[in-house]
Amino acid sequence: MSKGRAAYHQAHQARAEAEAQRLWAQREVLQGRWHAWVALQLYQLTPAPYASMVRRALQQRRDAAGE
Repeated sequence: MSKGRAAYHQAHQARAEAEAQRLWAQREVLQGRWHAWVALQLYQLTPAPYASMVRRALQQRRDAAGE
């Protein structure tokens, strides 16, 4: 990881984790509509490196849940 990328990751990790938690929490509320909804939410996140961090955090939650 480059120095700039690592610094960006470190600076925004907590925010990305919080956003992933917010999105994940909507699974029970939205049920079958959640996938389409979360895809739209991720598409609207900027900048792209931040969106990728949120996407990875969501994937970690999904893996931990055994899905």
